[in-house]
Amino acid sequence: MNAQTYLAYDYPLLGAFWTMLWFFLWIMWFVLLFRVIVDIFRDDSMGGWGKAGWLVFVILLPFLGVLVYVIARGRDMGSREVAQARAQQQAFDAYVRETAAGGRTSGVDDLARLSEMRARGDITDAEFARAKEQLLSGGAPAGSSTSVTSTPGR
Repeated sequence: MNAQTYLAYDYPLLGAFWTMLWFFLWIMWFVLLFRVIVDIFRDDSMGGWGKAGWLVFVILLPFLGVLVYVIARGRDMGSREVAQARAQQQAFDAYVRETAAGGRTSGVDDLARLSEMRARGDITDAEFARAKEQLLSGGAPAGSSTSVTSTPGR
């Protein structure tokens, strides 16, 4: 037997484990590298020259650049990601509300809007009462006319 043998390759299972460990670390390195690059572009507080400088540093000296970036700006990376996730969630929630409403406002929203208009003095109490009555009865709003057309032969 060769005097210089590696323990990991004396046992095939340990060789497979060692290979998987290096493969996992390699994948994690690329995940971290791309997260740093995305964070550089996502940061609105940094100017164009700052972004260009960090990007050149991370691309030319990747290990050192990512290490320095994570040390210098790592705490803010999380807050920027949380802010972006919140913004996406709010946009999604607004889209769902708008789609669920079908482009129409509910009676409660209309009543609240009428109440605000009355509180500001835009409409009188009589106008408010008339509009409220029409909303609650499900009729057409005041001032709108509906016309019925008939088809000959029916």
